[in-house]
Amino acid sequence: MAAGACSTNTSVGDVEEDASQLLFPKEFESSETLLNSEVHMLLEHRKQQNESAEDEQELSEVFMKTLNYTGRFEDEELQQILDDIQTKRSFQY
Repeated sequence: MAAGACSTNTSVGDVEEDASQLLFPKEFESSETLLNSEVHMLLEHRKQQNESAEDEQELSEVFMKTLNYTGRFEDEELQQILDDIQTKRSFQY
């Protein structure tokens, strides 16, 4: 492990979780992933909720960076390409 890197491994039962090694808990075995555009919709909704709240809280830098990154995938033509790729991957399994 690189100097200064932190380890976030946790142990559940007999299996140690480690996302960097693609070892996830059993709950993730049947989970479907979200498209970047879907993540963007969820983050945008959360941002709007925060803005309309009486006690508006500052959104974290990570939240804003993620929102900006996922916003790149709003283009409908690009989204169609990504949807096609995901569909093709699902048929490979």
